[in-house]
Amino acid sequence: MTILVFSLLVWLGSFSAGLVGALTGLGGGVVIVPLLTSIFGVDIRYAVGASLVSVIATSLGSASTYIKKGFANLRLGMFLEVATTIGAIAGALMAALVSVKFLTLILAIVLIYSAYLSQRPRPEHQEIASPDPIAEYLHLNGTYPTPDGVMPYYVNSVPTGFSIMFIAGVLSGLLGIGSGAFKVLAMDQAMGLPFKVSTTTSNFMIGVTAAASAGVYLSRGYIDPGLSMPVMLGVLPGAFLGARILIGAKTQILRVIFSLVLVVMALKMVYNSLIGGL
Repeated sequence: MTILVFSLLVWLGSFSAGLVGALTGLGGGVVIVPLLTSIFGVDIRYAVGASLVSVIATSLGSASTYIKKGFANLRLGMFLEVATTIGAIAGALMAALVSVKFLTLILAIVLIYSAYLSQRPRPEHQEIASPDPIAEYLHLNGTYPTPDGVMPYYVNSVPTGFSIMFIAGVLSGLLGIGSGAFKVLAMDQAMGLPFKVSTTTSNFMIGVTAAASAGVYLSRGYIDPGLSMPVMLGVLPGAFLGARILIGAKTQILRVIFSLVLVVMALKMVYNSLIGGL
């Protein structure tokens, strides 16, 4: 395989990754890492390095559109990033003390159950009798555009959502995975945010997290420009297209796509744990 053909195939795969990452709020790394390692035989460290670049590109490419259109809740995103960052540090410290194979299987079960919860239809606009006082104090509530005009929403169960974000960070530090799935689930299921607000805010958040991790990989020489460039050039247009599609897409369709991606992630984790490690 020539370098030109290799770069073109990586670009096509990265375009798909950016599209899926922008639609689901998971980031392109969900597709990029297995694509590079399983199909192209790239070393996992360089694949993760390129994946981090793709996540940053996905976040930048889609978040700018989401912020401009009024979907992403930046104040909530930065608040929840505190929990994710603390959890990631704790997970990295615990990595040597926990059976990663067992934890991976438990996580796969959680992802499959989460996929079931996510695809179940629920009212997009929920009537809240008493808004969360923490959300009120921190001014986390917001509005977002809908076909019926700008609609307000209220952030609920802030302590629960913050705790799930901490767990997401721990899992990210333990397993080296992106925690976009749990970020979306925390905001959608626990905090009661509209699904489009959850996915767009997650897209913004994963870019902040990936930027910090990318610095470490860059200092260790695991970000190869020859590999990262076609990844980034593919992810960016895919993310822009995904952002445009999301704005006009039906919420239930987005939930189905999100659930399918979670199931694929779970099956891949089980495969890596039971077969890939043999």
